[in-house]
Amino acid sequence: MAAATSVGFDWGDLLALLPWTLAAVVVVLGVTLLVALRQGRHTVVDVAWGLGFVAIALTAFLVGDGDAGRSWLVLLMTAAWGLRLGVHIARRSRGKGEDPRYEAMLAKAPGSRTVFAVRRIYLTQGVVMWFVSLPVQVAMVQSDPLGWLAWLGVAVWAVGLFFEAVGDWQLERFKADPGNKGKVLDTGLWHYTRHPNYFGDACVWWGLWLVAASTWPGVLFVLSPAFMTWNLAKGTGAALLEKDIGDRRPEYADYVRRTSGFVPLPPKRA
Repeated sequence: MAAATSVGFDWGDLLALLPWTLAAVVVVLGVTLLVALRQGRHTVVDVAWGLGFVAIALTAFLVGDGDAGRSWLVLLMTAAWGLRLGVHIARRSRGKGEDPRYEAMLAKAPGSRTVFAVRRIYLTQGVVMWFVSLPVQVAMVQSDPLGWLAWLGVAVWAVGLFFEAVGDWQLERFKADPGNKGKVLDTGLWHYTRHPNYFGDACVWWGLWLVAASTWPGVLFVLSPAFMTWNLAKGTGAALLEKDIGDRRPEYADYVRRTSGFVPLPPKRA
């Protein structure tokens, strides 16, 4: 990428930072596991997902020694996204039992359910969290000032946060109306994509990557947002959710036929 220049970057600074952010992940998920065992449900790990990224960004901000403007910007971008997501999921799961996904997974545990949960849920989530956050960590040790590509990243991030927050809000209002029970939400942002929240989530991470990619060597960490996007669209995100909804709501097939699965597009005509 031609726009990726560098005033100075020390790989040693990044290598020194990585153990600290890894420790932050371990602490967040360790505390989450204790809370989960106390409550008797591992669904609390979903609340810790966004908060874990905030902990990584804050740790990198405190330990890193990069450009102050870039560091503050990335910290605020990550915190705004992660805190909103954490609060939203906490409100959504309040008073509910175990997530059916985790219940089905834990039912297959060959031995201790706790050990199985640590290996299959917490360890997996921790590795993904740390890997996806690499652009955030790199940005915290870059000494270059902000350039135009970084501000393009802010714009992409803002679009993503809008889609994610508004999409979640529209779905929450839809479910709160008893008259919509059994129906499919196909208005608002959901008229143009079946997963505006997942699309927004992907945009958030591409935006953060652009902030890091505006200077060397941030561009090298493109696999982090790429993996996040794949996971949202084809992995444990949209694909898994749609399988569950399709099994419960036959009319969802028509919605799938006429509505884009990820990127917002005008719906197909009947």
